[in-house]
Amino acid sequence: MSSSFVDDCINAAADPFPVAAGAGAATTTAEPNTGSGKVFEKPLRYSPSSSSLSSLLCRPPSSFNSQWHNASPPNIYGGLAKIGDDSSRSSDRAESPQVRLSYTVHDFSSYCGTYHPNSIRENKPAEQSSRWSSGTHDQAQFVMLRLDKPVVACAITFGKFHRAHVCNLREFKVYGGMDTDDMVELLHTGLQNNTEPESFSLLYALRNLIFPVQYIKIVPLATFGPNFNYSIWFVGLKGHSDERTMNQVMYEYQNYREMETIRLCLKHFRQRNMMDIFYLIQDRTGVELENSFLTQLHKHLVQDADFTAAEQVLEAAHARHIFKDYAANAEYTPIWKRIWATNEDGDAPCGRGGHQMCIDVEEEKIYLFGGWNGYCDLSDLWCYHIREGRWRLLSADTRDQGGPGPRSCHKMCFDPDTKSIFVLGQFVEPSAILTTNLDSDFFRYFVEYDQWVKISDNTARDGGPELIYDHQICIDSKTSELYVFGGRVAFVDPNGHNYGGLYSYHIPTNTWQLIRIFLSSGPQNAMNFNRFDDNSRVGHSMLFNPCTRGLYIFAGQRVKDYLADLYCYTIDNDHLVELAPEHSKSFGPRAGFTQRATIDPTAQEIHVFSGYRVRQGSDTIVSEFWVYNIEQNQWKNVYQTDKRCDENGKSERPCPRYAHDMVYNPVTKTQYIFGGNPGEQRQPQLGASIENGCKRLSDFWALQLTKPDPAGVFRKCLLMLRMQRLEELCKLANRRRMVPGNVCDETLQALEYLQSQVAVLVDHNIEEESNQFHQLCAKLCLLPPVPPSSSSPLSSSEITASNEDESFEERTQLFEKILDYLPTEMKEPSGQLLDAVKFV
Repeated sequence: MSSSFVDDCINAAADPFPVAAGAGAATTTAEPNTGSGKVFEKPLRYSPSSSSLSSLLCRPPSSFNSQWHNASPPNIYGGLAKIGDDSSRSSDRAESPQVRLSYTVHDFSSYCGTYHPNSIRENKPAEQSSRWSSGTHDQAQFVMLRLDKPVVACAITFGKFHRAHVCNLREFKVYGGMDTDDMVELLHTGLQNNTEPESFSLLYALRNLIFPVQYIKIVPLATFGPNFNYSIWFVGLKGHSDERTMNQVMYEYQNYREMETIRLCLKHFRQRNMMDIFYLIQDRTGVELENSFLTQLHKHLVQDADFTAAEQVLEAAHARHIFKDYAANAEYTPIWKRIWATNEDGDAPCGRGGHQMCIDVEEEKIYLFGGWNGYCDLSDLWCYHIREGRWRLLSADTRDQGGPGPRSCHKMCFDPDTKSIFVLGQFVEPSAILTTNLDSDFFRYFVEYDQWVKISDNTARDGGPELIYDHQICIDSKTSELYVFGGRVAFVDPNGHNYGGLYSYHIPTNTWQLIRIFLSSGPQNAMNFNRFDDNSRVGHSMLFNPCTRGLYIFAGQRVKDYLADLYCYTIDNDHLVELAPEHSKSFGPRAGFTQRATIDPTAQEIHVFSGYRVRQGSDTIVSEFWVYNIEQNQWKNVYQTDKRCDENGKSERPCPRYAHDMVYNPVTKTQYIFGGNPGEQRQPQLGASIENGCKRLSDFWALQLTKPDPAGVFRKCLLMLRMQRLEELCKLANRRRMVPGNVCDETLQALEYLQSQVAVLVDHNIEEESNQFHQLCAKLCLLPPVPPSSSSPLSSSEITASNEDESFEERTQLFEKILDYLPTEMKEPSGQLLDAVKFV
């Protein structure tokens, strides 16, 4: 691999500046920090008639009324897209191409032997010593680069050794800034462990401002080999550094800093009720602290304590969809519910793992079949009626109806069009392979007729997969096609690792097709087939997205490696894309096995629950729930816990487990989880089964993920306003009281306000709200008596004067809480003026 190849890779890095769109064309920009960060080239072009770059990148939501977005001072943001503007040639386009940026090594944490960080300035992939290698393996390691002058850094390229290496960066972060003590995170991603150079786009704009950098800091976080020192072989940077561009960037950057400093001063003086200074600075500079909506809210709420007017401001904001942005990006809250259901005889499915469930969404029925109860495989078939909240045993042994025999680690799939269930595969003990029939049978159950049909005695003879287990199966009901992928093939050699390929089964014609196959340790011939680049696996998840017609494949195990990667295979064009490489918990779920996943096509989300996870030195069972946003290519952790089973069945959430199963009802937005293996060596409880002291679970759970909608956010803001008003009414009533036990008019007023205005807004399902409401009730009913020294009631002016400082501070805190629900571009600055003061 030559240096010119790396040069080409750098030149292929994305230019983040948008191409000016023609009439009817969509303007696009490179988005940094999405997915793996891989980028593609786009030259800098700008048109004098086009909007500024910043407005294209950070334009406010279209649903907002323009008058609610006048907070940003004019002529601060944007500008770079206007460089070269010539009104006399409005139809011309100019280009400012990215260039390679030269740098020196400014600082570093450590280095080992001769592997000095200066080595990364040259690309010598064939030389083992041409790299930086840290002296230790910890997260305090870094390399700091200094650009020759301020630049707009757009992309970074990492060169690699001429073969895969355990010291390559599996995860890292890149920071940048004009000062080493004030840096912004520009990138968080990881490299692939191969020989190909990789380029990534860097964050270059924040809050509608393109910012310059002169220092770049690379912080390694993980290597491909556990506990190996970090190594970087080559770093190349690309961006904009020409004088004309940088003059504009630096002008707007300095202008922004000055403006933000003034805004911080305004915020500081307003927080301390020094409004005379606040208005003086604002009048002299003409700088607005925030959006006019917030200025009105602050005046009515904090300064005037006019809660009625403050509520009217919030109502107007809600009418203009001001809370929509927060609701869309709010974190999920998990709500678990243990389902204690039986059939008419008081029975329910016993504890098991390796079972399978599928759901009929229209009829709201969940089917459960088979599994391993701790000492044998099962062949019972159950149906849970969601509406009735009751189990029904359809068959104690499906062989009696011509169905499949006992099995575990098989897979099931429900066809909503024909109301039928398909069952394929099963686990075979390695010790029993020589004495077991390894033919792969294939069954179909028609739920409306309670009838089993054996489709095939041996799918391999029909052109389908061999006998496999821990594979995945899903359906495209539009084309009546089943897709089967992965799983381990039952093989005579127990040390062999044969994996299933990707197959399709056409239901109407009863025909199999091999789409892709894998090379493995077994004797397979793949010469006539496409193949994934060694992406075979077992114990993974696979989901079909009807909107994109793609198969999403996540995690699993290959030989001794546990995986955490995510791929999308587009069926119609036979195209495989790696959406997210293997990475640590900072990005998404850790490498795992037998986790369960579901998909919500409407929300374009993938949900992943729990699994068996490998850590350095030990394996572990985890209880985690993750959500992957397909459109944003982003993982979010909903919750995680390592709390073990509650033997009394009083746990509020499922304990950690693997080999469980999970199905999803996208209509009611509810997940259903049953059973599994907790990996605990102790006596079973709650009807769990046991073998060698290891129990299987029989608990059944429903999970709903909730997040606030705009109306809910508005309600919460109103409730906070009214609770603050009630607090002040209670203080007033307390000051007015003369004799203990004597109820004054102010107390009655507070009580009436509590009943008519506060109680109607409280959601008692939210524990925090309910507790706060009860505390206010207690405070109102148990107002302390006035000290004996008080000989006469205080006047209103005296009450106001004595209480104003405390109330002003409380209302200021309330105002800042409301800010949390508003778009960033509308708010006052997030920092504090005092933070700028350093003790040297």
